[in-house]
Amino acid sequence: MKNQQVIENNKKSVALTITGVAVMILLTVTKVMPSSKIAGYSVFVGIAFFFITEAVGKEKGLESGLRFHTIPADLKKPGVTVWILLPIVSGIVTLVAGNLIFRGGFVAHIIGRTGSVGLSFNNLALLTGQVIIAAFGEEIAYRGFFLGKSMKIFPFWLCAVVSSAVFAAGHIAAGNIGVVLYDVATVFIDSMIFSVVYHKSGNCVISAFSHILGNAVSLAAVLVFNG
Repeated sequence: MKNQQVIENNKKSVALTITGVAVMILLTVTKVMPSSKIAGYSVFVGIAFFFITEAVGKEKGLESGLRFHTIPADLKKPGVTVWILLPIVSGIVTLVAGNLIFRGGFVAHIIGRTGSVGLSFNNLALLTGQVIIAAFGEEIAYRGFFLGKSMKIFPFWLCAVVSSAVFAAGHIAAGNIGVVLYDVATVFIDSMIFSVVYHKSGNCVISAFSHILGNAVSLAAVLVFNG
């Protein structure tokens, strides 16, 4: 009887995962329409489905993709620390290269893109809080749910590429086509890094930490270049 219940829970989890991922993709696809304002809701959908699938699958403790009490142990897992720090390097390289290639156009694009979602560049404390909350929410949605749950059904690399492509597409903003493509490509690379961090640690709190570090360094570099 217990095994039958586990099988039923697994079936429900798979159905919920496929449904949630499909909704996130459909919402993100609306980014191709300049007038659309609903693409950002994919993050909230991912967060909701993360907790729903965990509740249905009865995943707790070490089985959960969102753990605070195992952070020290997860940080000690092979390769985790190196991958956590990679977004710092990629963020600096992205800004320096983008500034050289597009002669300031890339920095202006980033400010325009992030400003359009309400980031306050005039208030450092508020900006810091926004960066932390946004990165943590995106990691629960895209690594904890989209990647974490889907890779129980499909191979990790397939899930990492698809989830990263959708995550990057969610960052599309109006602008010079070259700048936009460069921006989306670099977001995709960072997302792949976060995916590896999650895969190695099994904890989206760890990938969120990496995400926050990367964003903080990138925004600091943007402010320096813009100053």
